[in-house]
Amino acid sequence: MVQVFPRIGGRRALLGSAAALVVLGLLAWWLWPREAAPSGTISLSTGAPQGVYQEYGKLLRDSVGGDMPDLRIDLESSNGSQTNVARVATGESDFAIAAADAVQTYVDQGKPGADKLRGLARLYDDYVQLIVPATSPVQRVADLKGKRVAVGPEGSGVRLIAGRVLSADGLDIDKDIEARSDTIRTGPDALREGRIDAFFWSGGLPTKGIADLAKKYAYEFRFVPLESALVAELHEQGSVYSHYRASVMPADAYPTILRGSTVPTITVANLLITREDADPRLTQWLTRLVIKSRDRIGKKVHAAQLVDLRTAIYTDPLPLHEGAKRYYQSVKP
Repeated sequence: MVQVFPRIGGRRALLGSAAALVVLGLLAWWLWPREAAPSGTISLSTGAPQGVYQEYGKLLRDSVGGDMPDLRIDLESSNGSQTNVARVATGESDFAIAAADAVQTYVDQGKPGADKLRGLARLYDDYVQLIVPATSPVQRVADLKGKRVAVGPEGSGVRLIAGRVLSADGLDIDKDIEARSDTIRTGPDALREGRIDAFFWSGGLPTKGIADLAKKYAYEFRFVPLESALVAELHEQGSVYSHYRASVMPADAYPTILRGSTVPTITVANLLITREDADPRLTQWLTRLVIKSRDRIGKKVHAAQLVDLRTAIYTDPLPLHEGAKRYYQSVKP
């Protein structure tokens, strides 16, 4: 005689079996060896104190603990993009943040290790900021002739772009102005104390050094507009100049200086760079960290909120590192 189990009992048996399978599956997932997070120590060349490179680097370093607790990032301050590119290309630093125009210049000049440079992500844009006292007669770049102008130290990205902006409006950085090497750390005070007449800076918005100046000495300074005609003039000079784009500095970047107005300016993209021989697994994890930590970093460095999967992949003029490529392929819709 065949025994027929009650229908409800069979259902319970099936549900019990399914639950057991789920538990076994979770247990197997927990016990199964997973890919270990990268560990060790790497170096990241950033920039000057009070600059966005340095602040971004600190926040990225602080974000590592969640995903890669055994990875240490040593931050290396520098004069800026030109120094950073050279450090990575020659193996002095493992990673760096650098403006695309500085990277392109290094590559075009065929400097040591240029062919080994690779990109992980396009980050945020630098805005060229030319600041003068509110009472200054300077209304355009050409008016800087004969003035004491802070253009950044040798090896900085700001010095590179300042020289090109001056040239686009007919001035020679070595002959037509009294070039000073003040950084974002010293330039604001030098301008306030009258030791310089104008101050060039290229950085994300807002840059702490300028924000501090605006907060303490509201309404005493203004930005000189960098009109789109300057960008057109730059573009006529060759391929490296194609990295410069006409843009607008938003009114909320420095409210007490801009006072509800926008200012025409020039922007250039920043890249996170490394070398071809960097560990692909490490670069894959770091690229993921850049995207994952965007909102957290963006609360402190507003420019970081612009880091996006749709644009991060474009690291022109550098090809993507193999590890970064793997990450972008893994999240491709």
